[in-house]
Amino acid sequence: MATRVILLNKPFGVLSQFTGEEGQRTLADLVKVPHVYAAGRLDADSEGLLLLTDDGRMQNELADPRHKQPKTYIVQVEGEPAEDALAQLRGGVTLKDGATRPCQARLIDEPAWLWERTPPVRFRKSVPTAWLEIVITEGRNRQVRRMTAAVGLPTLRLIRVAIGSWQLGDIAPGEWRDGLPPPEVKRSWRYREDPDN
Repeated sequence: MATRVILLNKPFGVLSQFTGEEGQRTLADLVKVPHVYAAGRLDADSEGLLLLTDDGRMQNELADPRHKQPKTYIVQVEGEPAEDALAQLRGGVTLKDGATRPCQARLIDEPAWLWERTPPVRFRKSVPTAWLEIVITEGRNRQVRRMTAAVGLPTLRLIRVAIGSWQLGDIAPGEWRDGLPPPEVKRSWRYREDPDN
């Protein structure tokens, strides 16, 4: 049976699970597909690409930081990032749970394709904001937010746009589509039918 992969654009305020407390929005409100589970997580206050699959091995490998699957985020931060702050991010920052791995971090323009968030990000005329692209190969709890805070750039908005070779592309918030066919899926995350291969 072929592995199924679903690419979801998780909106702000939705939990990365199929169950929650009364009144909480979950994946069950968006994806009416049986027997698929999230491969990794996105915090409720983060947006963007979330992968779902019916393959337990794939789910574990994608979620396991030992496999160093690159995850790309665009991040709106409060403040004007200086080059030394970006250099700190790139070299790894020390958090309460230890130093992060080196990552890619660069200043970018606000994306032209960006959708309005509901509710909108708070805006203060006196405080400038900027956008960063950050690529990490770990998956600690709220890692990107903690990294930017550690270098004096609190995160206002965080959107994951890629996991490995899977791209968010033009999927609208709350919408999903099936991912790549199995041969490409296997190449994109080092999947093997035979674990001895």
